[in-house]
Amino acid sequence: MNLPKSKWGKIGIYGITCVLTIIIGTMGVRYIINSFNSAETDDAYIEGKIHTIAPKIPGTINLVKVEDNQKIKKGDLLIEIDPVDYELRVKEARASLDIHRTSFEQATRDKDRADMLYKKAVVPKERYESALTAYSLAKAQVEAAQAQLKMVQRNLEYTKIFSPSDGHITKKAVEVGNQVQPGQALMAVVSDDDMWVVANYKETQLKNIRPGQQARIKIDTYPDKVFEGHVDSIQRGTGAKFSMFPPENAAGNFVKVVQRIPVKIVFNSQPNEKYNFSVGMSVVAEIKIN
Repeated sequence: MNLPKSKWGKIGIYGITCVLTIIIGTMGVRYIINSFNSAETDDAYIEGKIHTIAPKIPGTINLVKVEDNQKIKKGDLLIEIDPVDYELRVKEARASLDIHRTSFEQATRDKDRADMLYKKAVVPKERYESALTAYSLAKAQVEAAQAQLKMVQRNLEYTKIFSPSDGHITKKAVEVGNQVQPGQALMAVVSDDDMWVVANYKETQLKNIRPGQQARIKIDTYPDKVFEGHVDSIQRGTGAKFSMFPPENAAGNFVKVVQRIPVKIVFNSQPNEKYNFSVGMSVVAEIKIN
């Protein structure tokens, strides 16, 4: 049977429309089913351990062994503060300890002699007590000198700063010759040992989320790769509550806003070196809630 071309065209359009409708409907049904079986958010990012490198003593930077973004190992030397002044203080403390030990040895002999003579009633009690006092004072001075030596030795050790973990150098802000003070941030080490995902879920999505549930992690940098993980914990407070300026609802201008609550998702196994993760990378996290 021959049909006019116009009718064939209408049938073709109708057929294409039906196929598209079925496809869209199928996708919609899948989306609805998945929405009951999973919770997804794109308000997520990679988090990790960031070690701030700061000196414990003041001084002049004598050596800087690393550069920005350099890969390092735990225990690698990062910075050295000029140790000359601290070496001299150690020598001075050792000399002071030797002097006090000599005085203590003499005070010990005097005390032993006073003990013997006092028992024989050769010396008066007043002289005996003076010998005991001198002995106690000399002993305390030795202990103080030992503590002082340990402190300056520790300060000498602090002239060398080592990496606390494997990782990469970031935010380097120090050069040779700089004067530094205790607690001054000189650089940071982003650890490679432990990274996780912080996913900010709407409070309305948390009803069925529990620690231990499996999760799928997609990182924007690697769109074709899916990483496996699981829910570690849920923060006991919204992100807004812990912000620098939390909202004050009692001010009279309250507008209800759906709050976000951070969920910590850890990788089932730390990704290998093929994937270069950086703290702050954007992530899409999907938690299986069935």
